[in-house]
Amino acid sequence: MPAGRPAGLPKQAPDRELKALLQEIDPHRVETIVRRLAGFGTRHTLSSQDDPVRGVGAARDWIYEQFQAYAATSGGRMTVELQSYIQPPASRIPEPTRITNVVATLRGTGEPGRIYVVTGHYDSRASDVMDATSDAPGADDDASGVAAVLEVARVMATREVQATVIFAAVAGEEQGLYGSDHLAQQLKGAGADVQAMFSNDIVGTGNSHDGTAADPRTVRLFVEGVPTAETPAQTSTRQSVGGENDGASRQLGRFVQDVAANPQTGMDVRVVWRRDRYLRGSDHISFLLRGYPAARFTEPRENFAHEHQNVRVENGVQYGDLVEFCDFRYIARVARVNAAALWSLAQAPGTPKGVVIDTTQLTNATTLRWQPSTAPDIEGYEVLWRETTAAQWERVLVVGNVTTTTVDVSKDNVFFGVRAVDRDGHRSPVAAPVPG
Repeated sequence: MPAGRPAGLPKQAPDRELKALLQEIDPHRVETIVRRLAGFGTRHTLSSQDDPVRGVGAARDWIYEQFQAYAATSGGRMTVELQSYIQPPASRIPEPTRITNVVATLRGTGEPGRIYVVTGHYDSRASDVMDATSDAPGADDDASGVAAVLEVARVMATREVQATVIFAAVAGEEQGLYGSDHLAQQLKGAGADVQAMFSNDIVGTGNSHDGTAADPRTVRLFVEGVPTAETPAQTSTRQSVGGENDGASRQLGRFVQDVAANPQTGMDVRVVWRRDRYLRGSDHISFLLRGYPAARFTEPRENFAHEHQNVRVENGVQYGDLVEFCDFRYIARVARVNAAALWSLAQAPGTPKGVVIDTTQLTNATTLRWQPSTAPDIEGYEVLWRETTAAQWERVLVVGNVTTTTVDVSKDNVFFGVRAVDRDGHRSPVAAPVPG
């Protein structure tokens, strides 16, 4: 039996260029973005779209200008668009309303058809979700997420990536995920190979300002188990093999912990095995509905007096989503986590496809097959396995640049996975096999 690497696999260390990239993320720039977005008064989806200083339209135009400035440094690799559509009357949308996402696309130089998406939503709200006139600064929810996305876009724009990365400030989240739903559907309709998506929503501080201890070095990452878009046939297969913890989003969570929880980011990534928090949801759900792997970053402990509240003081308590409750260094560290994940994904080969575990005969050995990678710098593959009761991969075996291998370990006793490795040692997320 191949021994594999011992339990407790070492994490993927950041390469030299990633370390340099992470050092460029600037808390002062983050602060400028959060303060500017909060300064538009309200960014409610139903607020003014043509007032130059107040409302969602002014915020949209300012974000577009920032992305355009970053694109100017990219050597033509980054393009920016205003992705608009008219949303007919629907829940929380009383009349036809223009919804506009601001989208910056950094085209990959090796495999441009492989895509990774990161979002923050730039709309905000007050206590009444239909109140489009009251002040709704939305500093934490979600100027913080937009600031993280913009800052990562700025530092990645000057660099070449193998795969394509889409940075998007989406609208209409508070009214019902309308902007991200449109973005996800546009990608799905185009047959886009989106291999991961991250939503940054409420990533403003590690201090809940409620008297509990601050946790400034932790960010939560919510990842679903049973896939939202699972078909009845896939449900049957999952139930038969016990694959509740091996969907693509769960593998994405493991990958982020592997590459982004380290001294270079200064953060611990607390993966939560849920699609989202109780009674809440974010833009990653729009992608999960289309079958794309997706996850949501959010701060470790929320203060609900600072979310979805009119700005006021009541019984000595300050309500409202104000800039003063944000920690810009914390947001910068969240941006570093995003950058580490996106860079590592975009530079590595894509997640292996068509991974199958041979179940045509009864045997105590395990045979795995997969499709060859299209990455131009593929080095080979690794087979991983773990006890069925273990949360993380425990053993790894390097099998070379092949598309099938047999391991003398019983598939009945452990969970298997396969990942690709390039010549520089970048590793893809793991793909779990299906019976075949």
